[in-house]
Amino acid sequence: MDYGKSGMAKTGKKAPRHAEHNAKGSEKNPFGRPQPKTELLKRMKEAATRKS
Repeated sequence: MDYGKSGMAKTGKKAPRHAEHNAKGSEKNPFGRPQPKTELLKRMKEAATRKS
Protein backbone atom coordinates (compact mmCIF):
# COMPACT_ATOMS: atom_id res chain seq x y z
CA MET A 1 0.00 0.00 0.00
CA ASP A 2 1.28 3.47 -0.88
CA TYR A 3 0.72 5.56 2.26
CA GLY A 4 1.94 8.72 0.52
CA LYS A 5 -1.22 8.77 -1.60
CA SER A 6 -3.70 7.87 1.15
CA GLY A 7 -4.29 11.43 2.40
CA MET A 8 -2.76 11.06 5.84
CA ALA A 9 -2.07 14.16 7.90
CA LYS A 10 1.24 15.89 7.31
CA THR A 11 3.63 15.98 10.22
CA GLY A 12 4.48 19.35 11.75
CA LYS A 13 7.67 21.17 10.94
CA LYS A 14 10.34 21.61 13.58
CA ALA A 15 10.67 25.36 13.03
CA PRO A 16 9.68 27.70 15.88
CA ARG A 17 6.58 29.85 15.47
CA HIS A 18 8.45 33.07 16.21
CA ALA A 19 11.97 34.39 16.70
CA GLU A 20 13.17 34.76 20.27
CA HIS A 21 14.06 38.28 21.41
CA ASN A 22 17.34 37.10 22.93
CA ALA A 23 18.34 34.40 20.45
CA LYS A 24 21.99 33.37 20.18
CA GLY A 25 23.82 35.55 17.68
CA SER A 26 21.41 38.48 17.92
CA GLU A 27 22.31 42.00 18.99
CA LYS A 28 21.28 41.35 22.61
CA ASN A 29 23.11 38.01 22.82
CA PRO A 30 26.12 37.90 20.45
CA PHE A 31 28.15 34.73 19.91
CA GLY A 32 31.29 34.18 21.95
CA ARG A 33 31.22 37.35 24.01
CA PRO A 34 29.86 37.05 27.56
CA GLN A 35 28.44 40.26 28.99
CA PRO A 36 30.61 41.78 31.71
CA LYS A 37 29.14 41.62 35.19
CA THR A 38 29.52 45.36 35.64
CA GLU A 39 27.06 46.01 32.81
CA LEU A 40 24.62 43.53 34.32
CA LEU A 41 24.83 45.14 37.76
CA LYS A 42 24.34 48.60 36.26
CA ARG A 43 21.23 47.47 34.37
CA MET A 44 19.84 45.76 37.49
CA LYS A 45 20.34 48.90 39.60
CA GLU A 46 18.66 51.07 36.96
CA ALA A 47 15.72 48.68 36.81
CA ALA A 48 15.41 48.67 40.60
CA THR A 49 15.35 52.46 40.76
CA ARG A 50 12.73 52.64 38.00
CA LYS A 51 10.57 50.03 39.74
CA SER A 52 10.51 51.79 43.14
